[in-house]
Amino acid sequence: MVIAELKKTTDQKMDKSIQAFKADLAKVRTGRAHTGLLDHIQVDYYGTPTPLNQVAKVTLIDARNIGITPFEKKMVQPIEKAIRESDLGLNPASQGETIRVPMPALTEERRKELIKVVKHEAENARVAVRNLRRDAIHHLKEALKKHEVSENDERRAQDEVQKMTDRHIAEIDKLLQQKESELLAV
Repeated sequence: MVIAELKKTTDQKMDKSIQAFKADLAKVRTGRAHTGLLDHIQVDYYGTPTPLNQVAKVTLIDARNIGITPFEKKMVQPIEKAIRESDLGLNPASQGETIRVPMPALTEERRKELIKVVKHEAENARVAVRNLRRDAIHHLKEALKKHEVSENDERRAQDEVQKMTDRHIAEIDKLLQQKESELLAV
């Protein structure tokens, strides 16, 4: 049926928006080190941009340090360069065949900046979810015009799409709150 298919695809798209928001949040670093921070870094591997985790083993040394062990000795310099040039503001230091990436402590000012960034990302995610709601309701109205669905079914489906939207926006708000409290924790 038209409505069931529409609700299913809208729900999937809203879930994808939330997954994208979670990925954006993972890039915003808190005071603690975690290996996911370096996931998006591309290293020049013999002229080909390659994800860091494909050219090296990334581990956690302790709460403030990430350890990187390249699979090839020649990769130490390109990995260091890629991390230094990333948007994370990290300063890696090589010790023989391993690279240590210390996490600097966040200043109060930097925490506030990061919270602004996180709130902006959350708003973008909310807008994406609302746009999906708008598209779904538009499709429902089109189906009603073409007499593919009855008025009652269309109205009921609109209510369900709204509930779906509310549920996803609530999840975005919950993720935002968690990230804010993570950033404020010293």
